[in-house]
Amino acid sequence: MSEMPPHEPSDGRQSRSPTYRRRAGTEPLTARSDLVLRAVLSTAALVVFALATAGFAWWATSSSGASSPSSTVLGVLAAVCGVLLLVAVLDLVVIRRRRSGQRS
Repeated sequence: MSEMPPHEPSDGRQSRSPTYRRRAGTEPLTARSDLVLRAVLSTAALVVFALATAGFAWWATSSSGASSPSSTVLGVLAAVCGVLLLVAVLDLVVIRRRRSGQRS
């Protein structure tokens, strides 16, 4: 029977760290992120950035050419909020995949 090195997980999974390197940290071998907290934060970010994207886009289209901030600045803010909205959605997709992987 082959004995696993002390830095390898005991459940048969491969460690992400190279086998030639010893672990120096104090975290457990099977450390996982808190998926519930990530889901709550991503859901909150999704709501906030969806509202911000819609608000900035509406403000940009309803502002006049001489208003401050300009419609270009508001459009850029809407685009940045849209990108952050996509990041929150992608994080929720990753969380869902990880949760389904833990169940099986």
